[in-house]
Order: sequence, then C-alpha cells, then structure tokens
Amino acid sequence: MHIQFLGATDTVTGSRFLLDTGEARVLIDCGLFQGYKALRLRNWDRFPISPGSLDAVVLTHAHIDHSGYLPLLVKRGYKGRVHCTTGTAELCGLLLPDSAHLAEEDANYANRKGYSRHQPALPLYTVADAMHALEHLKPAPYSKRVTIARGVEAEFHRAGHILGSSSVTIHAKGRRILFSGDLGPQDDMLMRPPEPPTAADYLIVESTYGDRLHPEGDPIELLADIIRKTVARGGSVIIPVFAVGRAQLLLYCLYRLRQRRRFPDVPIYLNSPMAIEATRILSEHSDELRIDPETCAAACSVAIPTRSMEESIRINRVDQPKIILAGSGMLTGGRVVHHLESFGQDPRSTFLLVGFQAAGTRGATLASGQRTLRMHGREVELRASVEQIRHFSAHADADGLMDWMSAIGTPPRQTFIVHGEPSAADALRQRIEHSLHWDVTMPEYRGIYTLD
Repeated sequence: MHIQFLGATDTVTGSRFLLDTGEARVLIDCGLFQGYKALRLRNWDRFPISPGSLDAVVLTHAHIDHSGYLPLLVKRGYKGRVHCTTGTAELCGLLLPDSAHLAEEDANYANRKGYSRHQPALPLYTVADAMHALEHLKPAPYSKRVTIARGVEAEFHRAGHILGSSSVTIHAKGRRILFSGDLGPQDDMLMRPPEPPTAADYLIVESTYGDRLHPEGDPIELLADIIRKTVARGGSVIIPVFAVGRAQLLLYCLYRLRQRRRFPDVPIYLNSPMAIEATRILSEHSDELRIDPETCAAACSVAIPTRSMEESIRINRVDQPKIILAGSGMLTGGRVVHHLESFGQDPRSTFLLVGFQAAGTRGATLASGQRTLRMHGREVELRASVEQIRHFSAHADADGLMDWMSAIGTPPRQTFIVHGEPSAADALRQRIEHSLHWDVTMPEYRGIYTLD
C-alpha cells in the first residue's frame, strides 16, 4: 500500500492525496492550486493516472483548494462516488459552480481585453462541468464507517474549520490512515471545536499555522476600532471575505458590535450571492455551531444582501461611509476586485484583511506592505489604508495542532506534514520531533511513500 502526494506539499493549496491499496485507488481531497502562477499552472497538468481508474474520492471539506479540481476530474473520466459530509455536499453545491463561473468570466474578460497569451483564453472548466460533478457527491454522517471501495472504509470526524469540515480516517489493509483536513481552533466563536483523534497508524496533518500562534487580544474590539477610525474620516471599510466561514464569522462579530453600539450606524453590505446562500445553509446546521439558532438568525440578518451585479455597482456610488463584505478572501477574483478599483484611490477608506493570505495572491501582496497590484492586465496603485486582523483564523495555530496530535494514544508509524508554506511545515516538523518524538516526513510533490 502506498500514498502519493499530488498537492499541498510546500504550499497550502492543491490538496490531493492518492492512496493505492493494491486493490483500490482512493483520492483524498481534490483541490485546486492557488497563489503563484507556477502553482496555478499545475491545475492544467495531466492527472498522473487515468481518472477512470479511481475507485473513490473523499473530500475533507468544501473549500476550493480541497474540492475545486473535482469538475475537471469528472470531465476527464472519473465515474465513481465522491464521499463527504452533508455540510460539505451542500457547500460544494455553491462553491464548485461559482469557481467555474469565475473561470468563465475571467476567460471571457481576457478575450475581450486581449491580454491573455492564449487565443482564445479558455476556462479550466465550465459551469456545466461543475454541475455534472455535483451529481457524484454522496453524503455520509459523522462518526460512522462507510464502505467506499473494495476493502476500504472511511470515517468522518468533526474538524471545526467550516461547516461540514472533517478529519477522515481511512481503514484499509488493517491500517488506519488519518487525514487531519483543515483543523479549526478550539476557541472559534462560531464553530464547535475539532474532535480529538483516537488512533492512527499513519497521520497526514496540516501545517498552515505550524510556525505561529494566534495573537492575543479581542478581535471584535480591533474590528470596532478600525471601523470607527475609517468612518470618522469619511471612508468605507472593505473586507475581503471567504464566502464560506469567514463571511459568517464577520457577520456575527458585526452583529455583536451593533448590539453594543460600538460603531456608528452605517450600512453593512454582504456583497456575495454565494456568501448569502452559505449564510442560509449555516443557519440550518445549528448542531455544528456554538451559538443558538435565534442568535444565528439575527447575526445573519445584520447586513444588506447584495445579489445582482447591478446592486454591487450601486454600492460603489453610495456617497456615505459603509462596510462592505465581498469575496474573494485573498482578492484573487470576485466582486472585491471591482471594489479595489473603486475605493483603492480613496485615502479615507480601508481595506481590512481578516483571513490567511496564500503566497502569490493579491491579499498576500497587500499584507506584505506593497501597494501596487496587478489587476486585469495593468498595474494599479492603492492609496487607501490597508489593515490586517490576524485573530480571525479558521485554522488551529501551532499549539492547537500539537494539542490535537497529542490526543493520539500510540504514536503513528509515520507522520506526513502537508498544507503549509515551507517555513510553517518545517517548524511543525521540529516541534513534533522534539516534543512527541515521532517519525516525521515532509513529502515531496508527487512523491510516493510506502505504508507498510
């Protein structure tokens, strides 16, 4: 039995792990690479085996770097089931068509403006491809083994990252291979904490925050302070958000601040049809939340929903301070890019980064202190303020990762570190080796490793 790492090595994105038991081939996660162009180009590479030879696909959660390659996999011949939790299946119904729509829009815009090197520019996949892929989803409950292929069972455990997120134990050949997925923090304001792991012969663990701790302090008060200062100078606060997870957490924080009258009464816009729908879905899964259904409903109603593009454009013309939550969270596309063009030259306004910014994204460029961004084939210089609150993380920090792993009784035979920039992954490797004394490997891209 062996595992091949087809992504999420030396980078946070592109989660794909191919497990071959000798009797079955199972792909755990099916994500897109994001960030640097060299990484994004991997999305166009030929899959290393025929997709039709796969027996099953398992998703840990719905974020595009874990699910976004699925339409292409199906398009290229995969015919089996895609096993995931109910929450993941529902969110994939939003995220995959949206990913395809953005790809189609980008290709069409590039063709109209003529800035693509390819003639014509083509999307990675289409909305029709995404809809076809959704037909393969097969929801499974938490904490129950389900047979997914010959001699292979999967068991999902709550991971506390976003709705439906899970760690997955694969049972095969008498071995337990545990994939952490993306783990949430123990003290998240919305999501219940990750379930502690019980046992694993092999562990594949994320390391997104493997080299850092979440800062201390109250993020809600930091948010209020930035809003007050921006509104006082007549500006607007634009917050790039991930439509799933971060948008709902920010709505909850804004709801709490408004209840306490901690900032002026300015309009709040949720400018993302996908985030609006994700908010509705979240409100129907109170069993995964810390807050009660009534509070969840109130928080979800704090913002003005902005569904159409015409409504989105009108927001740019509202001549008063306001708060705008818009996708995407790393400024890689979506409506927030148009807000960048509209408000980026206004020194009164603030762009507030509240999520992880993968290397190579516009968000990472701003977070590094640079103020010149490439958008739609041209360089744009920002005059607006840029602030960052690092407290709003949907990932466990280094201590959280160590605490989660420490709950495993018998040390795994081997631990593989994935989903981290090289510095983060190596820092976590050192902590595991020094504190837990486990055998640790940082796998190479497309590297194949034997599981005895």
